[in-house]
Amino acid sequence: MSYKMDTFEDRKVWYIEKIKNLTMMSDILARNVLKDKECCEYILRIIMNDSMLTVLDNQVQVDFKNLHGRSAVLDCVAKSGDGRLFNVEIQQENEGAIPKRARYHLGLMDMNVLNPGEFFDKLPETYIIFVTQDDTLGYKLPIAHVDRIIKENGAEFGDEAHIIYVDSSKHEDTELGRLMHDFHCKAASDMQDGVLAKRIFELKESEKGVEYMCKEIEEIRSEGIAVGREEGRMEEKMETANNLYKMGMPLEQIAQAVQVSVQMIQEWLSGEASPVK
Repeated sequence: MSYKMDTFEDRKVWYIEKIKNLTMMSDILARNVLKDKECCEYILRIIMNDSMLTVLDNQVQVDFKNLHGRSAVLDCVAKSGDGRLFNVEIQQENEGAIPKRARYHLGLMDMNVLNPGEFFDKLPETYIIFVTQDDTLGYKLPIAHVDRIIKENGAEFGDEAHIIYVDSSKHEDTELGRLMHDFHCKAASDMQDGVLAKRIFELKESEKGVEYMCKEIEEIRSEGIAVGREEGRMEEKMETANNLYKMGMPLEQIAQAVQVSVQMIQEWLSGEASPVK
């Protein structure tokens, strides 16, 4: 079925259909769930196996920069009551959760939380958490905890920098397995936990929530057009193209939004081309 895309009201019809198929593994829905402090806290409690964990502050789409000015937009950054920091990333593609990206995120977190003049021992304990579409690391584990150790004796290095991979395809009869089941549900009624189900219902099935989500998708489209008009921002164009593709936008519309050829979009999506020109 084809849709008119000339006006917002035209596009809204298409947006509403796409919203019905979104799950927690979709970027736009995940960040609007993680934006809710209760949901963020609930998810972290299960992944961390810590029923007492409290979230003092949580932000989504956090733009962190390194010393060279290169930035990365982190899905969610949260601070717990005991001072720990968490970066939660929802990744549908394995390329977005490779080990060196986890390393890069750790560096960004450290660089952006230590104030000038503070000693290194003030760095908080930090966790990078990747919730992935499937078994990115290939170890057939529902959850993998990665920490630095001293190879000669197996002792922990103690830098308090941690990486966690969660395989969302494993729906075992555990708290974590049930959470990952809910991450793949399209309807709130299919979810097993009330905290997340309530938020999903608000965003996908209430009139106010659907209107809000439509405006969010329209904003992403508008940002894509703005990026497309500026030369020399190919990495941002590629990221925008990927976001629009995940929402189901036709390739021709994506190409028009970011102002590159349909062939270039296809090459980006297949991994055959680099965004750098």
